[in-house]
Amino acid sequence: MTYRICFVCTGNICRSPMAESVFRARMSEAGLDGLVEVDSAGTGGWHEGDGADPRTVSVLEEHGYDGTHTARQFRSSWFSRLDLVIALDAGHLKALRLLAPTPEDASKVRLLRSYDPAAGDDLDVPDPYYGGLDGFEECLEMVEAASEGLLAEVREQAEGQVA
Repeated sequence: MTYRICFVCTGNICRSPMAESVFRARMSEAGLDGLVEVDSAGTGGWHEGDGADPRTVSVLEEHGYDGTHTARQFRSSWFSRLDLVIALDAGHLKALRLLAPTPEDASKVRLLRSYDPAAGDDLDVPDPYYGGLDGFEECLEMVEAASEGLLAEVREQAEGQVA
């Protein structure tokens, strides 16, 4: 049985594709390719069908990650097939929990930075869209830092489904 996770930001062209790419690489490094399916989406559909922001692609590729991506909008019907929905900021968390058809589905939604013990109380990954390249670098650092804690939880859950 495949464990399914979806990263969600606003337009699915900056933060969530970055998180998807980084986490997919972590899954591969951990040997969980066949056990875990990783994707991403946006709370809105403004960029559906577009590639990731060129700055996202640049930062990802510069750090050895895959920059290939096509934006899409998150749909409430997806909750039934997902095990975990990872929001990139508190606004996404709220929107996704309101979109969830059941309380069980709402409980699947978590903030990415809640998996980074060094994050403290600041659990939002800031939107780099209106800034410069340094904001995208900062976003990548936050995503990478949270990915280790998330990997530990997902590994436990995914391997538990197989056992």
